[in-house]
Amino acid sequence: MNTTTLDAPIAPTPTLREDASVIGLVGLAHGTSHFSHLLLAPLFPIFIREFGLSFSDVGFLMSLFFVVSGSGQAVAGFVVDRVGARPVLFAAIALFLLAALVASQATGYGGLVGVAALAGLGNAPFHPADFTILNQRVSTARLGHAFSAHGLSGNLGWALAPAFLVGIATALDWRTAYLAAVGLYALVLVVLFWQRDKLRTEVVVRHPDAPRGSDLAYLKLPVVWWCFAFFLLSTMTLAVVQSFAPSILKALYGVSVEAATLTLSAYMLCGALGMAVGGFVATHTRHSDRVVALAMSGGALLLLVCATGWLGGAGTMAALAATGFAVGIGGPSRDMMIKKATPKGATGRVYGTVYSGLDVGFAISPLVFGAFMDQGWYATTLSGAAVVLMVSVYAALGVGRRTAA
Repeated sequence: MNTTTLDAPIAPTPTLREDASVIGLVGLAHGTSHFSHLLLAPLFPIFIREFGLSFSDVGFLMSLFFVVSGSGQAVAGFVVDRVGARPVLFAAIALFLLAALVASQATGYGGLVGVAALAGLGNAPFHPADFTILNQRVSTARLGHAFSAHGLSGNLGWALAPAFLVGIATALDWRTAYLAAVGLYALVLVVLFWQRDKLRTEVVVRHPDAPRGSDLAYLKLPVVWWCFAFFLLSTMTLAVVQSFAPSILKALYGVSVEAATLTLSAYMLCGALGMAVGGFVATHTRHSDRVVALAMSGGALLLLVCATGWLGGAGTMAALAATGFAVGIGGPSRDMMIKKATPKGATGRVYGTVYSGLDVGFAISPLVFGAFMDQGWYATTLSGAAVVLMVSVYAALGVGRRTAA
């Protein structure tokens, strides 16, 4: 295969200002994507009360979101490689806007199912689109910091969603919260369209002599599937924190919904801080897999301590926030690890496939651990999340062994 460009050649040596502009715009888009991961979850307690739902019911909504997203993400990688990242990114944010609008009008479980499906479809293209833009538009020397900012913005999106939605729902009502989200998505779309020239990417053109199936050759690389496994496992733990941490804190320690939700935001903010630190670590190390393994091990140990109940309510909330910081440090090194495993000209496809493991993990976890929650096994849910995170360490080291050369 060979490549051509859309509109005009991309500058070969970006300046610091150009790099910062691209990183900022991609970060804004990525934060919007992560905000949408939690478009429903922070208001689960309200939906359970108003619509008579169980933890398994709301867990299915998260699973549906990530099944749709994961199924679409691998396909989205091919689309990004063929038509460019920019139009795909705009379409994705438009779908988020539509999902929030539908949520504001939901009258029962069926409406929430529709929201989960629409938002999942919107989420599908983000990682292949984001990483295609970053890898093509940002100078190599600043990629570690670009990946750090990318992950940081995602955590900020996660942190904003509970505070934004629960805050407005508490002050006014939950339907108004979703209408406010519609306005937020519209604002992001306007900003990205205004700065659209900075999001232009090269597209892959299939060579007439290319053998049949060459676009899928990357799937034969074992390292791609080790990366997939790492994302699946590590994300199962994150899904437990996002979906059930507030309910666990309330059940075990009598923490208010507002305080428990703020703990979730603290986890995400500490994760963002960890990613900022991790950007410097990723820039100055050759062993990305080892950094990831150490970060995930630290997070797993902290979760196990939370599960023991030794720390009480306030201590457990602090330890959960510290878990976010530990895991966050490994984020930029994780993305550098994936870059090393990506063949030239296959960025969209590889990131689409690998990051679909993230969606599979998010889809499986609420079903498995939602059943635990329905049984009242709150501490066991945290312990299980810690064990799964430790298993992801083995997958990360497996990637490192296969990219060491």
